[in-house]
Amino acid sequence: MKKINTSPLSGMQELTPAMQAQFDKLKSGIAQAFWMHGFQHIETPLIERTEVLLAKAGGDTEKQIYKVIKTDETADKANQALRFDHTVPLARYTVEHMNDLAFPFKVTQIARNFRGERAQRGRFREFYQCDVDVVGRENLPVAYDAEVIATLTDAIRVLPVPEFVVRVSNRKLLGGMLEELNLEHLAEKIFSVVDHAEKVPKEKTEMSLEELGLGAENVVKITTFIEMRGERLEIIDKLRSFGFENENFQAGIAELDEVLGLVEVLSPGTKVIADMLIVRGLDYYTGTVFETVVPQYREFGSICSGGRYENLAGYYTEQSLPGVGGSIGLTRLFAVLVEAELVQASKQKPIDACVIPLSEHEIAEANRVADNLRKTGWSVDVVLGDNKLSAKLKYASRVARKAAVIGDDELKSGKYKLRDFESGVDAIQQI
Repeated sequence: MKKINTSPLSGMQELTPAMQAQFDKLKSGIAQAFWMHGFQHIETPLIERTEVLLAKAGGDTEKQIYKVIKTDETADKANQALRFDHTVPLARYTVEHMNDLAFPFKVTQIARNFRGERAQRGRFREFYQCDVDVVGRENLPVAYDAEVIATLTDAIRVLPVPEFVVRVSNRKLLGGMLEELNLEHLAEKIFSVVDHAEKVPKEKTEMSLEELGLGAENVVKITTFIEMRGERLEIIDKLRSFGFENENFQAGIAELDEVLGLVEVLSPGTKVIADMLIVRGLDYYTGTVFETVVPQYREFGSICSGGRYENLAGYYTEQSLPGVGGSIGLTRLFAVLVEAELVQASKQKPIDACVIPLSEHEIAEANRVADNLRKTGWSVDVVLGDNKLSAKLKYASRVARKAAVIGDDELKSGKYKLRDFESGVDAIQQI
């Protein structure tokens, strides 16, 4: 009989208990950092209506969603899909529960998302994202853009991550430049070329822009622009030197200057630069955009990213709900840390103690002993079955720090020995 393949699907993370313990530790550290910055935790459904997910997102995202197909449906008729991020479901959630929320709504979500992209090193189809967002009602100060970045950098800093760099830009800058060059009608295609520019040779980017019919002079201006990166004051001066007076470009300069200046205050010691190559591919970003990279492991891409969105909820309500958010890609980050040997399988036993009844006659007392230990805050496993004592002790030594055997002698004396496997020391305890 042919056996079924038991390996996980490509792009799906599956860990041993020892590695899962490390993953959970990182996740808890991130959640704690978010909580300390005043973000409230929610969970949205894993499955959403397809029209909700695709109301604003387009491009590659539409090709990557996993549709949920019922047995009597075809793919083109499916009206449900797995969420590909937390931001779009958050917009729906905020509209649905608007009267129950206090604004600005500071919220965190930590859960799995799904994208049907090509699985590769450091990139997964099923992955954990750890999000923070701030949603305003009618307006939201740009200062919250900086707070989101500072919160995320604090979360990264509590993890065993090598030196990282936060790269910040503002989509209004490239948008304003295209207005100045009368190229607004090609904005979507140009943004797409810029978003992929870091993954291809410079010549390929120039060729892609030329193929759009921009003209040699405009190609030079755009490539010069996207090559600008450095400290805040230096880049702000260079941006002003372009001489573009349109409202969009000027707003982009002012917002970028404010956000970078505030991050310098809110998150001292964090390496934050202005980088015009950052535009973010998702269509819903409208202002500040940022990505975080670990220079030693650039091949893994961004481990934390996000941005400002003014109109994301416009498909669900007439009210204005501007927001800003960002996400740590925990699954990708974990892969980086494991490869760099900054995270290794936990050597700590997952259970505090095993209680071993010698026979079924001692099971009741063994459970009473276990309950008493649990009341002290321990995790305790009662080892059942008719295996030999040696086999039960071998099991206990693999999963627990301590073990107690409950037999006829222990029942008569009312005492038992709690063996510490590491030190070999026995502690006498009352049953």
